[in-house]
Amino acid sequence: MSDYASFRDFYPFYLGEHRNRTCRRLHFVGSCLVLLVIGVAVAARDARWLLLAPVAGYGFAWVGHYAFEKNRPATFKHPLYSLAGDWVMFWDVLRGRVTI
Repeated sequence: MSDYASFRDFYPFYLGEHRNRTCRRLHFVGSCLVLLVIGVAVAARDARWLLLAPVAGYGFAWVGHYAFEKNRPATFKHPLYSLAGDWVMFWDVLRGRVTI
C-alpha cells in the first residue's frame, strides 16, 4: 500500500484496472455471491459456508481480470485497498456511479 497515501488515492487506480464492462460485471456477481454465502452461513448457523466466500468473490474477479481485462488483479500488490475497492465499486454500481 506504500504506493498510495490513502485509499482515496488508490481508488482511481482501482477503477482504471476495471475498464472492461465484463470484468466489472464479474466482480459484481462475485460480490453478490459473497453476500449470499454469508447469508446462508448465518441462516444455517454453519461457519463452514464462509470458506466459499473467497472462492466466490476472488474466483469471479480473477476470471474477469485474466480473461477480459487482460491485467493482473490489484489484490497481489495492494490486498487491503483492493478488497476495499471491490466493495466501494459494488456500492458505486448500486448507486449508479459505476456502470455494469
